[in-house]
This record gives sequence, structure tokens and C-alpha cells, in this order.
Amino acid sequence: MASRADKIGTTLTPPAQRVAQLSAHLAPASEPAPVNSRPVLPVSYPVSKLKLDANHCIDDVRELKVAVVGAGLSGINAGILLPAKVPGIQLTIFEKNADVSGTWLENSYPGVRCDIPSHVYQSTFSPNTQWSEQFAKGSEIRDYWQSRAKKHDVYRYLKLRHRVDDAEWDDNESKWNLKVHNLNDGTNSVDKFDFVIFAIGRFNAWKLPDYPGINDYRGHLRHTSNWDPNFDPAGKKVAVIGNGASGIQVVPHLQLTAKHVTHFIRNPTWIATSWAGDERTFAPQPFPEDQRESFNDPKTYLEFRKAEEDKYWRRFRAMIRGSDENEGMREQFIDVMKKRAAKKPELLNGLIPDFAPHCRRLTPGPGYLESLTEDNAELVKTPIKRFTPTGIETTDGVHHEFDAIFCATGANTDLVPPFSVKARGVDLKEAWKPDGKFGFPYTYLGVATPGFPNLFFLAGPHATGASGTVPFAVETTLTFYAKILRKVSSQGIKSITPRKDAADDFVEYCDAFFPTTALTDNCSSWNNGGIPGSRIHGLWPGSAAHVTIVKSNPRWEDWDYERIGKSGNRFAYFGNGWTRGETHEDSDLTSYLKAPGSEVDLKDVHESWWDIPGATKKQLS
Repeated sequence: MASRADKIGTTLTPPAQRVAQLSAHLAPASEPAPVNSRPVLPVSYPVSKLKLDANHCIDDVRELKVAVVGAGLSGINAGILLPAKVPGIQLTIFEKNADVSGTWLENSYPGVRCDIPSHVYQSTFSPNTQWSEQFAKGSEIRDYWQSRAKKHDVYRYLKLRHRVDDAEWDDNESKWNLKVHNLNDGTNSVDKFDFVIFAIGRFNAWKLPDYPGINDYRGHLRHTSNWDPNFDPAGKKVAVIGNGASGIQVVPHLQLTAKHVTHFIRNPTWIATSWAGDERTFAPQPFPEDQRESFNDPKTYLEFRKAEEDKYWRRFRAMIRGSDENEGMREQFIDVMKKRAAKKPELLNGLIPDFAPHCRRLTPGPGYLESLTEDNAELVKTPIKRFTPTGIETTDGVHHEFDAIFCATGANTDLVPPFSVKARGVDLKEAWKPDGKFGFPYTYLGVATPGFPNLFFLAGPHATGASGTVPFAVETTLTFYAKILRKVSSQGIKSITPRKDAADDFVEYCDAFFPTTALTDNCSSWNNGGIPGSRIHGLWPGSAAHVTIVKSNPRWEDWDYERIGKSGNRFAYFGNGWTRGETHEDSDLTSYLKAPGSEVDLKDVHESWWDIPGATKKQLS
């Protein structure tokens, strides 16, 4: 009897030839065959309107051109995870800066550091065990994320100093057209992509405040996100405007060297002790050398990191309105603020908020209140009326003269894209503004929005729970997107868009949930776009564990699909009835078999998406 190799050729038969041999009973793909083009049958059998693609195997994937806008923490992780998880992806990452790491590259003001412990604010799969301090300086965080980009070869996907200025969906081609400005040579181009992922971050567009006369000021004027490293505050009278995280961090450092520091604030704020029991101090908190040495032992380090990170997953109850944890936090913070301002107790008049802790993002602020009790520092709560050529005039008529003014006034906190994003007659840049069509970032689960096909948001609206960690949330969201991209590329889908009724149900759920939290107190915050009473969109409506479960698998029924080809048949991608793996004699069609006695986790049996018959090569013995 002839062997299988004799029948279908040698083991060296090219895969394309094998496909032709195996599917010879089908009409060639190039032939415009009639509807009933098929082998002659000895019996009557129903005639299909679908013409099978003789050259397409079910495990063939379509290459997808995917653009990621932004190369901060989120964009770097996209460059690491998406190529590993999405076969055939053609990835491009646009970054307006000269290097990666986003806010940690842009912010270099004195005192910039993370309020979250170093060993928590990092990758789950590529950690640094040798952080120098418990709360790392911005420069060390910058260096870490740049090192991860180098380690995982993310730079091959990057177009640095390339700024995206416009994004527009073309329904005829089912493509996104990105207008990109090359900051190196000043040229513009339009690039086409199947999918776009915005990883532009929450603080991607700093701007100076719109005070009258600001252009007349003749002194040194800077936003803290645009710090001049050559500026020396010694012997100078300086002002800081704003009491968000950067303002509270920079004031005590300027107070140490400047002749005088005046801090202008508009709103009261809580000066927190810590986020989750990890006490911050003004002085650096280096790790002892023997402890860092112990982290070289994987078991020791894992135990340490799990204990550190676990606390951040368990802090959600403090967000709940009226909970013992939230009320207890109020009393604790008041007591701490009184102790820190003991030398000048009148400082706290009007500074302690009426709103609950966690309505605004907590800022530990070690050294902040203490610095304001010194003779060369002053807190001004009277609103600013205007800038003058030599300083600032407040609404009570008092004029303050300064050599330098630093605006710690944040960036765009409303999560509205900084450039036009247009599809089907709607521009998100306008529609998401308070006076726009939607009036807030209207999304489905914070990942996409109705009417905007093949567009995803990473670390944007509703991105993270009020617990857990940002890197973990980014990684799990990218895994969610990878599942969608794999479905699209392998199942004959041209575009995918969230259904409006699904997005509306999500908004309704948010409207029911957020009033149970302190986020809906009367405060201006990142989470409500700076407008008290506006819909909360800066956090997920639930805990970090909650959103992890929601994003563990896409709810495919919540999406509308546009399919490739004219037939519209959802199973056209089944192709010729074969898998490509079967056309390779060296493929392993029984990878599911393990050696007897091998430890098997039954929960994982047949669960791995990449472990299917023929997907890997045979192991040579």
C-alpha cells in the first residue's frame, strides 16, 4: 500500500502545494465559479450560495496594522505584550518626545517622585528587584521604563518625535487615517491603520493657566511639567500656583533654597499620611543594602513584593461613602495636618476640606505643611485676579512681586483627546467636552466608544479601579485587546464597534454605582474632569479585582461586526476545511499529550489559545 507521503508528496512539499493538493476538490480562488461550483455528487444535495476559498486555512491570520499613540508606561507595555499575543501584528508606536516613559520623562521638577512604592509601581512580568528607594524619584522610574523598552526590544516599533495631530476613520476602506507630524524634519504624513490604540495618558497636554496679563509677566514663568533644569531658586522670590501632587511636592524643595516661596491655592485638599499604610517622609527612604541583597533570592523577593502589593488591592473600602474606613481616614488626616502645621496653626483655616477623603486623589505631601510654617514661606488662599509685569495681584488688591512663577496647574484632566478624532460625523475632541454631544468621555467599559470602529483606549476613561496597581491594569487591558485583535485577524472581521445599547447600559451602571462612593462629594478632581457633579469617568465603577474579572474575556455580544467579503457569511473564514498546521509534516498535531506523571493543572487543560494541533513544531528526540 502506498504511504501517506507517496500520496501527498514528500515531507519537503511546500505548504502552498500541499494546500492545493488537499483542497483540489474546491474551485480555485481565482475562478469566478457559479454558485453551485463543487464536485459532481451521486445524490441530490442542498446547494450553498457560499464559495469556499480553496487557499485559506482556518488558522491563517490576516496581518493587522496597529498604531499605538503614546509611549509612556502604557505604550511601552503595548510594545511588549501585543507582538507576543497577536500573531501577524504590524505595530507602530508614535511618541512626540525624544524617548519613552511619558510623564516620567517630561516631569523633572525638584521633588518629583512616585507616591506609590517602587516595587508596586512596576511591571508584573519584568520587575526590578534593586530599586534604590522605597518611593523612587522620577528619574529612576524613567530609567526603569526605558530599560524595559530596551530589554523587550520595543524601540523597533517606535517612531520618536512623531506627533499625531489628527485621526479620521474611513468607512469605505475601514481604515484609520492618522495625520502625523515629524518633529525631526517638520514634515507631515498620513498613515493608514486597521486599529488605533490611544495610550496618551491622563497628563499629556500641560498648559499655563488663562489668567489675565500672564503674557505681560517679565520674570521666569514655567509650568512644572516644563521645568527649566538651569533655573536656580537661590536668593529669589518665587511663587507656586496649584496644590495638586506637583505643587505639593515642589513647594518644600523650593522653600529650602529660595529667598521666599508663596503658594497660591484655590481649593482645600487632604494632605494624606499614605496610600495604603506605606508612610512617606520628606527625606529619601533608601533600602538597606542587606535588604536589597536579599531580593536577589527569588523566593524572598516574591514574598516581599506580594506583601507590598497586597495592601493596594485591599484599600477599596476606604472609597465607600460613609464607611468606617473613610470616616476614620478623615479624622486621621485632620490630626496629622494639625501636627504638621503646629508652628503656624492658622495655616489650616480653610485648608481642611469639607469633602470626604478620596473625593480628590490623595497626596501624601511629606514636608509640605512643615515648609509653609517657616518664615520664608506663605500660603495664599485669596483668588488670583491677574498677572502683572512683576508679579501677581489677588482679588483683595494685594500685589505680590516675584522673580519666578511656577504653575503647578496640571494638564488636561477631562480625558478629552488633544487632537481631532473623527468618525461618522462625530469628533471626540468636541463630543466629549462638557458642552459637547456627550458632555463626558462616553465609552463602553472605558475601552471603546460607539460609532468609532477599531479604536481602543488604554489607561483612559474608567481605566483602573480605585485599588490595585496601574501597571497590572494596563497589562490586563492589553490582554483584553489582544483577544479582540486575534478574533478580528482570524475570523474574517474587518471592523468591530461597541453597541450603543451596551455603552448606555454601562453608563447607567456607573450612575448607580458612583453615588455610593466618596468620588461624588462636592470636589473638583481628575475623576470628574474638574467639574463637581459631573459624571465620574476617571476610575472604574468598582474595585481593581472587579474590573479584572470584567476584562478577563470580551463580551462578544456587545459588539457590532463588519465582515470581509461580499457574502456576509460569518463562517466564510472556515476556508477550505483544513488547518495550515496540517500542511506541515514537521508540525506537532498532538501537542496536547504530556508524559505520564507530568504535573497537570486541570484548570489549564485545553485553555491556552496558542496550543492547538499543528501550531508548534515536533520536538526532535
